[in-house]
Amino acid sequence: MRRIYLILSFVICHLASGVAQTEFSALEQQKISIKTPGLFDQSDAFTVDFTLLKPDEFCFPLPVGKAEARSDYNVEITTTKGDAVKAMFDGDVRMSWNHPKFGRIIVLRHDNGLETVYGRNAENRVRVGDHVKAGQTIAIVGGEADRVYCEFAIMVDGARINPAMILDLTRKRLLQKTILCRREGKRVRVTTVEPDPWDVASTAEKTLDSRLKPSDPFKGGSKFTIDLAAIPEGQWCYPLPGAKVISPYGARGGRGHSGTDLKTKPNDPIYAAFDGVVTMSQVFYGYGNCIVLRHANGLETLYSHNSKNLVKVGDQVKCGQKIALTGRTGRASTEHLHFEIRVNGRHYNSNMIFDHANHKLLDKKVTFYKNGSPTARASKKKAPARRKGRRGRK
Repeated sequence: MRRIYLILSFVICHLASGVAQTEFSALEQQKISIKTPGLFDQSDAFTVDFTLLKPDEFCFPLPVGKAEARSDYNVEITTTKGDAVKAMFDGDVRMSWNHPKFGRIIVLRHDNGLETVYGRNAENRVRVGDHVKAGQTIAIVGGEADRVYCEFAIMVDGARINPAMILDLTRKRLLQKTILCRREGKRVRVTTVEPDPWDVASTAEKTLDSRLKPSDPFKGGSKFTIDLAAIPEGQWCYPLPGAKVISPYGARGGRGHSGTDLKTKPNDPIYAAFDGVVTMSQVFYGYGNCIVLRHANGLETLYSHNSKNLVKVGDQVKCGQKIALTGRTGRASTEHLHFEIRVNGRHYNSNMIFDHANHKLLDKKVTFYKNGSPTARASKKKAPARRKGRRGRK
């Protein structure tokens, strides 16, 4: 009797653990085209930057097959019997069952916001709730009648998108580009993000107030100096009051980190560091929702991963004005502010300007050079009272 009880307990625990791995509703497990819950909760748009993927983070579904795009945005990949179907990106199995129209089918949901569909399989080798890696075998190719092929598609929020925006089907390669997925009413529009991030002089430059200096601080020579101690209270603001640094400027995971990551909580107000003009306010590559301000003191400040931008290009803002809300748009693993200091489009360590531990401006004189690294030294001027700067202007 005790033995039977132990066996039943083991079976119940096993079944319970299987259910716990399944994070998808019954509808998600049975319907191919279904909206992705929470995809646009933080923002009306997000980007997917394929240039940031490592080689082992992408695999064509049938590397040896011949791919042909159809007019309905499905892709037929013909191959030989017994070939393995591979996962395109890392992801979770949302659907794995025998569909009345597409036969044995698998749908993977990926962290980048996309979903991929693999139909007409002879055999599914994963189940709902499994986490798979790019290149992992998820099925054995099947087909219909005498034809051996996989029916493949890419979706955003339940709608198929043109595979040519992402894939070179002839070479079976991922295109090195960034796409923007924007919610427009009940539909999602997918476009390619064009490069040229810092060429923002055009319209915004013409709206500069006469009190603001030219955009190039080196026009008068090969260097310029900012005396931070001479900037009085009320003319600067810490961009995210109460924040802590979660990732500093510099090398990070084998790559350079061009800014300082500051964290408080989701949808926290982000404030302009100085008076300035908005020269960028858009979704941009891995930055997500991004804002760039150009200031009269020669600096530019960048604020990104925002859940929402509250200013537009050409707006003149005051220090302490609320310009955005913290989020995790773009390439971000948590809600935070990625903050950068730039001069003439080149990024510098914001630690030269702000004391991030105490949320205040430094009492230093900083010299930037057209060629070479900046220098900082103590200011000879008596510093004004250093509180946390003006904030909260809406």
